[in-house]
Amino acid sequence: MELRVLRYFLAVAYEESISGAADNILHVTQPTLSRQMMELEEELGAKLFVRSNRKTVLTEDGIRLRKRAEEIIELVDKTTAEFKEKKNEAVTGRIYIGGGETDSMRIITETARQIHEEYPGITFNLFSGNAQDVTEKLDQGLLDFGVLVEPADKQKYEYLPLPVKNTWGLVMRKDDPLSSKEFIEPADIKNIPLIVSRQTETHKFFSSWLKEDISKLNIIANYNLVFNATLMVESGMGYLLALDKIAYSKPDSEFKFVPLKPKMEAGLVVVWKKYSLFTKASQIFMERLEKNTEEHKV
Repeated sequence: MELRVLRYFLAVAYEESISGAADNILHVTQPTLSRQMMELEEELGAKLFVRSNRKTVLTEDGIRLRKRAEEIIELVDKTTAEFKEKKNEAVTGRIYIGGGETDSMRIITETARQIHEEYPGITFNLFSGNAQDVTEKLDQGLLDFGVLVEPADKQKYEYLPLPVKNTWGLVMRKDDPLSSKEFIEPADIKNIPLIVSRQTETHKFFSSWLKEDISKLNIIANYNLVFNATLMVESGMGYLLALDKIAYSKPDSEFKFVPLKPKMEAGLVVVWKKYSLFTKASQIFMERLEKNTEEHKV
């Protein structure tokens, strides 16, 4: 399977049209592209497309290949860029960072700003996702660093704890009766509809706070990233268990955040693969982040 053919396949998948991909992206003839796609299907022994007069859409096998092809192409491009970086006298390169949605990411973004000012040739690629999404890409070599909200499984990584804390609480509409409370206690959430993170480690975290399994509560939805979950809150569908200072920190926000009692805090940790060989750009980022972390502690 050639990289060129995988790029052709992705072009067809994105355009949903062989002719569109041939004319608008690849600049090859339509018969040539059609033949390449048929040969790819024969090589894999799977039907990748359903073709019609209007669209060329992916089959289930096609969707599976698209995911793998995107990972392969991204890894190849990342590796190529790293070797090109070594040949340049000026420090250049792209740093790939993945993390969840939390206000504490500011220490990461501030570090990135400082580096880009000093080394304009260094750029950043940010990926948003939960711990599972981030560690999966980290393990595949698609990220240089992952930023995880505690509790997190760090055993197979090198890591740097960041000097920041997030507070867990309940997000609700401002007109909700619970919004008048100073704190949310376990008894307050026993019978209300809840929207909670889908992460297993977070479930264990809250179970320890509740003194019982969180699955016994009225959980009506799980979320990966928090923005869409706040839309459920806005509609009156339920209450969101989330970190502070994410989508509801503005004074004119329609949401109210009430912290939990006993207080539940979550730290932030930067992780990377053990025995990683950092590029020059990644090494600069790590050293600057360690410096900023130490200064933040003072």
